[in-house]
Amino acid sequence: MLVRPALAAALLLLAGAGASASAADSFETVTVDPTGTLAENGTVTLSGTYRCLGNTGPAFVSSSVGQKSPSVRHGIGGTRAVCDGAEHRWENTGKVDPDALEPGAAHVEATVMELNQESGGLPLPRFHAAQQQDVTLVDEG
Repeated sequence: MLVRPALAAALLLLAGAGASASAADSFETVTVDPTGTLAENGTVTLSGTYRCLGNTGPAFVSSSVGQKSPSVRHGIGGTRAVCDGAEHRWENTGKVDPDALEPGAAHVEATVMELNQESGGLPLPRFHAAQQQDVTLVDEG
């Protein structure tokens, strides 16, 4: 199930603002595969694995990729996460401007986050795991 790009981008902004080593239990993990794909039309696919436990609200695996400038990140989709303690695969696909990325080295951040509604007000982010990793974007095909 894909999450709308605007929601994925919002989740990434929240992840960057609050993710920390203490936010992720050592049992809760997210990995990023060393290779992602890039189509000629700007469609990027990233993937990996995750494990989380104990969510009370909806949980997601969000991802972003950067390449040419360390200050520019592109949100690449979001996938609904199942936080049952088992390891699961995730795959996010999103479209960026065709000139924004090119095949080669890139930097990916993936985050497992839930929208915790225990406070009764607005849902607040709860981070389960985050990972930053250098990857290689290859031509899709």
